[in-house]
Amino acid sequence: MTARILVVDDVPANVKLLEARLLAEYFDVLTAGDGQSALAICEKTPVDLVLLDIMMPGMDGFEVCERLKANSRTAHIPVVMVTALDQPSDRVRGLKAGADDFLTKPVNDLQLMSRVKSLVRLKNVSDELRLRAQTAHTIGLQDLARPDRPDEPGNILLVDARASSQERLLRALKPIADVSIISDPQAALFEAAESNFDLVIVNANFDDYDPLRLCSQLRSLERTRFIPILLVTEQGRDEMVVRALELGVTDYVMRPVDPNELVARTLTQIRRKHCNDRLRASVQQTIELAITDDLTGLHNRRYLDNHLKLLMDRAAARGRPLSICITDIDRFKHINDTYGHDAGDEVLREFANRVRATVRGADLACRFGGEEFVIVMPDTTPEMAAIVAERLRLMVESRAFAIPQADTVHPVTASLGISSLRADGDTPEALLKRADMALYQAKNNGRNRVVAAAA
Repeated sequence: MTARILVVDDVPANVKLLEARLLAEYFDVLTAGDGQSALAICEKTPVDLVLLDIMMPGMDGFEVCERLKANSRTAHIPVVMVTALDQPSDRVRGLKAGADDFLTKPVNDLQLMSRVKSLVRLKNVSDELRLRAQTAHTIGLQDLARPDRPDEPGNILLVDARASSQERLLRALKPIADVSIISDPQAALFEAAESNFDLVIVNANFDDYDPLRLCSQLRSLERTRFIPILLVTEQGRDEMVVRALELGVTDYVMRPVDPNELVARTLTQIRRKHCNDRLRASVQQTIELAITDDLTGLHNRRYLDNHLKLLMDRAAARGRPLSICITDIDRFKHINDTYGHDAGDEVLREFANRVRATVRGADLACRFGGEEFVIVMPDTTPEMAAIVAERLRLMVESRAFAIPQADTVHPVTASLGISSLRADGDTPEALLKRADMALYQAKNNGRNRVVAAAA
């Protein structure tokens, strides 16, 4: 793993020490001697993580962190405050300013490297999500690409073996989140997989169970892979903390737990979880919209072009039949000319609904363009395809289409052409061409009929 790390400290000796440690691990290191220089570097240069001293003349680390997090161009950069201050109030102030973690001078090598690697991994995931969400913005889906929504209440699972510590942690967390408490780690794993939690807090106070086993299992399951994990452990358990971070634990607090620090770290993790959830949702929606016709909700021409050959190859390899049907709404231009394009859109939507109601789950229904639709029917002989097509034709003809714009209904019919996969080799273009020729024949023969292409 490599990354670009910015070290910010007004003491040159401190800068050199951190720089040497990071270079030894093959990180790319930038340095700054004051807050203003650090902000300028982050604004102009891609930075993966900032190691930020708090006590600096002029602009202190708290202000630098606040400015980084307030700037949309730099808000995603993880910030670790490196400080000689060891008061809980300073940690809480830093967390409220947006810091992702703290390292106390003199910096422990194991914690430094583990924390840096953990945050860089987290940033890599967030960067990928942000890049994909930006695609949504680029193609005009700004609402999907916008993660900056108001904070939402959190839902926390607390895994703790002892009633006394459960009570203390619950008292601190109850004002900011809904908290579920479980003492049995395996029951907690099941509950985390079945429910929708924003954070799992694992208290390492089990007498006969390794808490890192639960953390590892949470990271292994698909349903729980992206839930932040906060570990509560004893002072001096550096090896456990380092191992936990390597396993993917997101954050940790040391006992005795300061309630303010716990609340601040918890809120940070919940906000990050909500933001990443929205980004993932935007990525999924962007993918769906890229392959879906926005008017009818059916798959679009792009999806058909990408999947028809795959379905044909699969059918040929298995020696199974495959048929397609191209259907076209008869005299659709007359509907647009008489009632307007909004009415035409309503007819297209209703037609798509009837196509949806006709096809089977294994069939692929797409809007081919304009008023043409294609249905791909795997494991379907020409005779079966003719039955499906006739059923669709009757469904269209049997009930007039509502025209809300004119407060009336209008009879609609459809012409349909069928072709089937040839055993001696075939191509998607040839299969579609034969169905299109059959559709043309149906139109010429008087419309509102099904015609099958010659074998």
